[in-house]
This record gives sequence, C-alpha cells and structure tokens, in this order.
Amino acid sequence: MINPFSDNIVFFDTEFSDLDPYKGELLSIGMVKPSGEELYLEIKHLGETSDWVRRNVLPYFTGPMVSRDEARTKIKEFIGPFEPYLMSYVNQFDAIYWYKLFGMEDQPAYWLPIDFASILFGLGINPTNFSNQKFLQELGIDSSKYKKHNALDDARFLREVYTKFFEQQGKTT
Repeated sequence: MINPFSDNIVFFDTEFSDLDPYKGELLSIGMVKPSGEELYLEIKHLGETSDWVRRNVLPYFTGPMVSRDEARTKIKEFIGPFEPYLMSYVNQFDAIYWYKLFGMEDQPAYWLPIDFASILFGLGINPTNFSNQKFLQELGIDSSKYKKHNALDDARFLREVYTKFFEQQGKTT
C-alpha cells in the first residue's frame, strides 16, 4: 500500500505573464489546503504579457490586485508556520514563479515543491490522464465546474483529483 508521505500539503497553481521565466512575472496564485481553506490573489503587473495570456487569462481576472509585497504577506499568513509541501500539477513553471516571488531564503513552504504529474508517472499512470475525461469519470470528478486557466480553480481541481485518487486506491491521507 502506498501512503502519501505527509498530509501537510498546500495545493497551488499560478498564472504568469509569459512562459519565458526571464520575461514572465507572477500574475495570480491559487492555494488550497486539504481542509478546503483557500487563498486567491491577483498580483499587480504593469509589464508585458504574452498574446496567449492576454486572450486566455487576463479576461477572467476579477480583482482586486495586490502588490508583490502584499502577496508575500498574505501567502505567509495563509500558509502559517509549519512549512507545508507545495503541490502542483507539472510544477516547473509554478515553482519558478514561486521562487521569483519569494527567493530561496524567505519562502514559507518546504523548499522542495511536489509535482503530481511525477506521482502519477511513478505509479504507472500516464500523467496526461490528469485531464482525460475517462480518468476523471473513474474518480467521480466533474471537471466542468472548474474554470480553465484560473489559478484557484486549478488548485481546487488538483486537490479534488489528488484526494479522490488516493481515496479510490484505498490510500487516503
């Protein structure tokens, strides 16, 4: 039986201005604790954004916007003192923009973010199944209730997939 190492997890997702980490900046972050407690922040950004982001992300922002300093403070308050593991799906971009916001020394979470796609891969499941309707139906998940490219909805979705995946396996946290 496989049991997750820890239940001290915060599921998170980010939206950012560009896939190029040298140009891009964090635009929004969604975080969800296993308990369902949530944080969603849209971050002020006056720089450029890619065409794709202008079409697929920005139209759905509802505000209010916070500064990067305010975002760091609110995230630290939300996370608390226990340095949880951050978990995202295909985490390389989320982690880059997380570290761009906090740096290595000031971040409130454990330094090693966890990638749910790698967990699926390690268990012999094609990670692209994450958004496959058959896989989601087997878990009893209705993905239509989640908005695409919304950091909070993506974090909510990941929490639901993670929770139901391990419940179905008989391996709950």
